[in-house]
Amino acid sequence: MAGGQHTFREIMSQPEIWSVALSAFAERRGAFAALWTDAAPDQVIVTGCGSTYYLALTAARLLRRAGVDALACPASELLLCSDSICLPGRRTLMIAVSRSGTTTETVRAQEQFKARIGGSVVAVTCDSASPLALAADLAIAIDAAQERSVAQTRSFSSMALVIQQMAAHLAGEDLGAGSALPELCRHLLESYSDLARSLAEDAAIEKFFFLGSGALYGIACEAMLKMKEMSLSYSEAYHTLEFRHGPMSMAGEDSLVIGLISPLPAKQEIRVLREMGEMGARPLAIAQSSTGLAPEISLPADQLSGCSPILYLPVLQLLAYYRAIIKGCNPDRPQNLSAVISLDDI
Repeated sequence: MAGGQHTFREIMSQPEIWSVALSAFAERRGAFAALWTDAAPDQVIVTGCGSTYYLALTAARLLRRAGVDALACPASELLLCSDSICLPGRRTLMIAVSRSGTTTETVRAQEQFKARIGGSVVAVTCDSASPLALAADLAIAIDAAQERSVAQTRSFSSMALVIQQMAAHLAGEDLGAGSALPELCRHLLESYSDLARSLAEDAAIEKFFFLGSGALYGIACEAMLKMKEMSLSYSEAYHTLEFRHGPMSMAGEDSLVIGLISPLPAKQEIRVLREMGEMGARPLAIAQSSTGLAPEISLPADQLSGCSPILYLPVLQLLAYYRAIIKGCNPDRPQNLSAVISLDDI
């Protein structure tokens, strides 16, 4: 093996780390509730870079479903174009997400937000001693989720789980339902590892398309990024029904089209996958109920608002990992990438 031992261990350790993440939010839930009451925000901006921007996309949808006016934006946009994002006269709260808590754009965006807007900041990170965490009004840190690999796997999912719990709290849902998620993650990793490996080893597949709607679009983007980072493979992510509007012209016999099927629009999303199959592409559905497609990844009926987005990701992380190994790439140290982006002139 050219490498990847750390990545594999980090993917497979997610059940244990998710339990730590749930405990981290439970310990800070009271502080989060008090901060929310004091801040009384009428707008929430969720920000990050790279993987954590995709996490922000999912987080904003979860918060909106909880009745919060939430917006996701890259930290660089918030830093460089804040006037078009932070509207005057609104009480705005920022949720800043960063694995290291040192990514330059995110740290600078937090500093500028506090100086110009004066709103409260909640940091979600995997380093409780980082500049981001120390400067925030409230930090929720999952230090155990930190990784040796460059590509984020368990860090992404554990931070996403914390924000999923935030949204459930704001929606008045039973947070105890989240306690089942670590074991569900274990079941998925054990049940579908062979499928992920067989698809990764299929030399006829040269393109990977990840489709998702609503809160699952951010997860589709993250799955796309993992495939690019780890294996240097052609991969793209789209809103599911938008795939018909041009991008499907790229799909054919050399393509795996992966649909992250949401419970409510499932009928329409499954139809897209069927159409791609008729065009010669190979469809793969990840869904909570049978799609009639083969193969498919079956998720259990969900505990949180009809959709736990993070459950869709672990098997796709394995797919990217196995593809990297087959191609002779080292997923621990992807080409041209580093774990933290530090900039001196921003």
